[in-house]
Amino acid sequence: MDSKQAPVVECSKYTKRVMLKTLLGLSDGGVGLIGQRVVIGGWVKSSREIRKQPVTPHSVPAQVVSTKDVTCSEVLQSRIPLLRSIMKVFGAGEYRVREKINVVFQPQPSVSILQVSDGSCVPSLQVLVDSALATPCQVMATGTCVLIEGMLQQPSLQGKHVVELQAEKILHLGLVDQSNYLLSKKRLPLESLRDCSHFRPRTTTVASVMRIHNALTWATHGFFQDQGFLHVQVPILTSTDSEGFSEKFVVTTLLNKGKNYDQISSTENAGVSVEAIRASIKEKSKKVEELNRTNSNKEALFAAQQDLKKTQELVSQLESRQKANSGVTIETRKFDFSKDFFVRQTYLTVSGRLHLESQACGLGNVYSFGPRFQAVKSESKKSLAETWMVDVEMAFSELEDAMECANDFLKFVCKRISEGYMEDLQFILKRIDQKVMERLQLTLSSSFERISYAEAIEVLRQVPGKRFQGKIEFGVSLTEEHESYLVDEIYKKPVIIYNHPKGLRPFYVHLNDDGMTVATFDVVLPKVGTVIRGSQSEERFNVLSSRMEVLGLQKQQYEWYLDLRRHGSVKTSGFSLMLEPLVLYATGLNDVKDVVPFPRSFGRANN
Repeated sequence: MDSKQAPVVECSKYTKRVMLKTLLGLSDGGVGLIGQRVVIGGWVKSSREIRKQPVTPHSVPAQVVSTKDVTCSEVLQSRIPLLRSIMKVFGAGEYRVREKINVVFQPQPSVSILQVSDGSCVPSLQVLVDSALATPCQVMATGTCVLIEGMLQQPSLQGKHVVELQAEKILHLGLVDQSNYLLSKKRLPLESLRDCSHFRPRTTTVASVMRIHNALTWATHGFFQDQGFLHVQVPILTSTDSEGFSEKFVVTTLLNKGKNYDQISSTENAGVSVEAIRASIKEKSKKVEELNRTNSNKEALFAAQQDLKKTQELVSQLESRQKANSGVTIETRKFDFSKDFFVRQTYLTVSGRLHLESQACGLGNVYSFGPRFQAVKSESKKSLAETWMVDVEMAFSELEDAMECANDFLKFVCKRISEGYMEDLQFILKRIDQKVMERLQLTLSSSFERISYAEAIEVLRQVPGKRFQGKIEFGVSLTEEHESYLVDEIYKKPVIIYNHPKGLRPFYVHLNDDGMTVATFDVVLPKVGTVIRGSQSEERFNVLSSRMEVLGLQKQQYEWYLDLRRHGSVKTSGFSLMLEPLVLYATGLNDVKDVVPFPRSFGRANN
């Protein structure tokens, strides 16, 4: 009969330590590894000390000087050195200093029991550190970083652990200043942790959320790679207003030079209006005409003509600048962006859909995953200035294709989380949200309800006895309250709302035959609301061009996009997924600022 081979402990290749997930994530919790020597590293989550049996203090033998009682003379000599010297001169005998019997007390031996976590899994490993190896004050403080070599053994104390580590060597010790370490306090609310985002991953809750965040990221790549999509990077810096009406962050280097009047139009700085310059042109034109008639001074005529020409050029520049910056704040219009780093006004991108569409028109099906930015001054629980977004674009596809892709994608990532991260979900189920598993299973098992925007308006209007705060009428955006009622109360499952009024969506979406709605859709999930916005792009050059004119957009910055319609136009459709609301959906948390490592929102960019 073959003997059963003991399992081998797998070390992390680049850190030469065993990740706790490797030990505690086994089906037996690591029992099969008992007796093996390992190196683990992590941070102390909690600790306690157990005293060993007390040791009787031992004495250092002292030399007994005399058995007789102490005399008054000896007492005085011991207290007054001068008297001792005088007595010695007169031969009164030698004073012998009596030695004390010193009793040396050693600290009582103890064992520090540490709960150590390295962020790779929910459970922590129990580690026993003898006081002969390190004193309790060195290792017991919450947040202390330890790298320990030891032997895995059966638990010496009753409890939830099935295996523990008996420390033999301490390879690294990172001490903590308990008075200034925020996580020294127990069970801090998530709101208070936002100001110390550099420490948040050490908490069990945030660590679980980050692992699920990571799982959703890789599930996203896995889905699109399996479906034959190409991953394409789109620019973060852009001179194109992707949405046409979003609040944007302007990127400029002009502020680095302070109030430099070389960078600011002197005419604007002086407060001179275009109308005043036009009036000046009339006066200068009259002067040129008068000099032409008299023909008396050719040099004066030439100078007047040059002056008139420069003034006309100035008016032309001001008019084009005002037209180009019609949607920009007054402060921004002061800058001459022709002298900026990019020689034009540049923004942080709001969406990657337009740039991604250009790639789809040559590569087929593509997707991008990266940061997007909106300068929205909102303190909403679902608002971030910097968010991560999945943008998808497919050539030769229409609205129905994009809706089907979004449906399949959400089911795929929810299945990946449900099957591969049960430990984290169980923790969330216990500590955060008891309905998280129910929601994920609902997404997997149900078919998404599809209704048009007009149908959604009609359904909400017919709700008996319910008064909504927001207006319910065609042409007005559905609020979070409306969407929540549709998915939670009426359909009780995810809902796809399509064909919105054209005034509510960007300029580039396909105009439907009714002339009032456009080919768009939103995917609305329970608890979090809209997580996906998608559309079919307008492939007809004339329709797209007319739409841009109606909205007052400057075609100059969109010429490259219009070229896609001029040369080899194709039907494309796609969508954008906001990752943070999806993490809220999978974790049960309520604020997006708690599901990103370093939240950036209105009034908050701490590090």
